[in-house]
Amino acid sequence: MAEPGDELLFAPLGGVGEIGMNLALYGLGTERRREWIAVDVGVAFAGEDLPGVDLILPDIRYLIEERHNLRGIVLTHAHEDHFGALIDLWPRLRVPVYATAFTAALFEAKRRGEPGAIDVPINVVPLGGRISLGPFDIEYVSMAHSIPESNGLIIRTRHGTVLHTGDWKIDPTPVIGPPTDEKKLRALGEEGCLALLGDSTNAIREGRSPSEADVAKVLTDLIRSAPGRVGITTFASNVARIRAVAEAAAACGREVVLVGRAMERVAQVARETGYLDNIAEFRSLDVYGYLPPDKVVALCTGSQGEPRAALARIAEDQHPLVTFSRGDRVIFSSRAIPGNEKAIVRIMNGLVSQGVEVITDRTHLVHVSGHPRQAELEEMISWVRPQILIPVHGEPLHMSEHAALARRAGVGKVLTCRNGDLLKLAPSGPEIIDEVPAGRLYKDGSLLVDAAERTVPDRRRLAFSGIVSVALAITERGELVGEPEIEITGIPDKDRDGNLIASLALDAVIDAWNSMPRARRRDPESVAEAARRAVRSAVGSAWNKKPMCHVHVLVV
Repeated sequence: MAEPGDELLFAPLGGVGEIGMNLALYGLGTERRREWIAVDVGVAFAGEDLPGVDLILPDIRYLIEERHNLRGIVLTHAHEDHFGALIDLWPRLRVPVYATAFTAALFEAKRRGEPGAIDVPINVVPLGGRISLGPFDIEYVSMAHSIPESNGLIIRTRHGTVLHTGDWKIDPTPVIGPPTDEKKLRALGEEGCLALLGDSTNAIREGRSPSEADVAKVLTDLIRSAPGRVGITTFASNVARIRAVAEAAAACGREVVLVGRAMERVAQVARETGYLDNIAEFRSLDVYGYLPPDKVVALCTGSQGEPRAALARIAEDQHPLVTFSRGDRVIFSSRAIPGNEKAIVRIMNGLVSQGVEVITDRTHLVHVSGHPRQAELEEMISWVRPQILIPVHGEPLHMSEHAALARRAGVGKVLTCRNGDLLKLAPSGPEIIDEVPAGRLYKDGSLLVDAAERTVPDRRRLAFSGIVSVALAITERGELVGEPEIEITGIPDKDRDGNLIASLALDAVIDAWNSMPRARRRDPESVAEAARRAVRSAVGSAWNKKPMCHVHVLVV
């Protein structure tokens, strides 16, 4: 029997109110003695509003505080938004990690490619396997998705059983791997499900997501009818799509060349784990130019417009080995992640300018989502029959629609939350009872930077208004030594009257110096502040923008 104050808790640190950066905590116990598990440790991708930032990671300061009570990290699958932060954040936690074989193998391949990444031991769980972490009994349940071995988690506790769906859809013909395990989920419904915490990504879309098998048929037709070379770009992690392309190419008498390191890495792991059995070896990149145009398919990275990926370089005619030309066909077998639209269109325009035919899912079924639409969400609810439903993995609109659907489907208790909310699921839940620290970290080169720091806002200011650097030397008696040096960066050279802005800044510094009382001229800080104010005012009057200004005063 549970002692007084014993509770089952849920606390999202990422992935709620947003798509990406998934990190969910489940806690069990009293406030004084509470044990935790973490589900997934993902990243989000930075947009143009975060100059210089590579990735966004969840702030795990709360987990670090609770590290001695954290029994382990359980990974649902190998998409970056679910396991991409593990390399950077695990050294701060150093707790056991659990994953199925493909996820573990892809993580290890990724880790080996990261300079200086430390070894992260992964405990491999078989498909459908079961583990115990402290008071949590966790059973894996296979889910169809756009990557092999996506799993939901059936989390059994003394207060009841929770289904954490992970990413999923209902696909009876998923090309590779098992379909969503309806039998196990129906059995959970019979056993009794306290709460379902579910994927909301496609909750605003009616009907059902089409099958991967349907995409495979369309790709075969498009490859067969192409007169010249065929390029296909998709998410590198979509092994089912890689296999479908390989089978379609073989059926059409073509050979597949992989273009891009991420594609090569995933394909290698897929072969090692059996997901490309009976698929011919892919040809090396250096034979691409020797294959007849009607005998080759180039499977490329860069579906999201990444500037350093293969397709971007091809579109700019800068790839050393791969080119497309008039009459060739490039298929975007993917969808645009929100925020990437401009970059993708830029690549499409580059290809069209070369005379290449570009095909997208606007006109052909060349991509399907790995997430459930409304009919699938309703079916999951009918199988599991949860007492409580908490929408996660979605923006506020997606979560709101998921919640409304759950109420229509007869779920008695539905609650939406935000990152950092601490939810009591049982007993007598659900309710938000507190908050835990939550936020974001930025991967900036090799460093992790707190989002609250001035780094990114300062970069935005630099991008908008440039910088003026001023260097001047003074004596200890407060005399100016020589002429101040001025350097402007990111600022127009001349004002509307043709005056050099650097000269205006220099005049402003000298005028500020001449107007200072003699006593203050001996104070480097006073001199620097006077020069800074004068320069910003002078340049602001000439340009109608006030730049950042750094002043260095050297006492000689």
